[in-house]
Amino acid sequence: MARHLLSPKTLSFALRLCFLAVLAISLLPLGSLAQMPVIRFVRDPDPAPDLKVKDLDGKEVTLEAHKGKVILLNFWASWCGPCRAEIPGLVELQSKYKDRLQIIGMVVDDDDESSVRDVVKSESINYPVAFTTPEVRMAYGGIGALPTVFVINTEGRVVQKHVGLFNPALYETEVRALLDLPIAARIETFNDTGEIFLKHADRATMLPGVNTEGLTPEQRAAALHKFNAEACTCGCQFTLAQCRIYDPACKISMDRTAAIVKEVSTANSRAKPEAPAESPSPAVAPGPATAPQAPAAAPQKSN
Repeated sequence: MARHLLSPKTLSFALRLCFLAVLAISLLPLGSLAQMPVIRFVRDPDPAPDLKVKDLDGKEVTLEAHKGKVILLNFWASWCGPCRAEIPGLVELQSKYKDRLQIIGMVVDDDDESSVRDVVKSESINYPVAFTTPEVRMAYGGIGALPTVFVINTEGRVVQKHVGLFNPALYETEVRALLDLPIAARIETFNDTGEIFLKHADRATMLPGVNTEGLTPEQRAAALHKFNAEACTCGCQFTLAQCRIYDPACKISMDRTAAIVKEVSTANSRAKPEAPAESPSPAVAPGPATAPQAPAAAPQKSN
């Protein structure tokens, strides 16, 4: 196939356009910057759990082998429509940033290797594809929906997680940001309260489908403690807090957390002591006049 190479003049013109675009973004007023798209990364990201699996060709796949690159760990299945829809964008992304990006496809809930191979061939997938082991799946939080993509920075830490079908432009913007390349977006950071790893659900102050608006700060703290201490009985093997994040549709964790909110609210109301009734002052029989006594000291307030 003939290759069409850009002439030096055309290449120089293209580079000048790129430079001007970057310069224009840097000179935008603050008001314009506030209206730019926003990407979000975890403020103190956890190390990505390592994986050692074999791809469809029998080659070992590890994260350590791609240290120094941005990694997109893509959990998918051949029967998943949204998973199939995002593959062309991932293929293009891998080709465009092949020297500094590594996409790894992890097959979930799909035992038909022939159908997976058919997808790899028909979509011309240019990145390794392997079957997910139960250990890897649990290390990454169970993978409750597909597709799920974990974004791993060049230091091997998970900075973002996307569940569902996303525009490939978002992935490219995140990849470029992590590679210190120019982007037309603002970067914000956030604390992981279970959105990335369920083990951090104990940091959350709000949970999906749980209404704690009527609680005092002390009551809310007590309820959150119970959410993180009590296991859900739906079979997920998570705490109530983790289950609410992992599966917001779970009726068991929804009903139990609602019951805990009610218990905490009513228990604290019952525990609130009533003010003691004042006892009448005893009548004093008239007697000889004496010097007035100092009033008795008021009882100290308990701390």
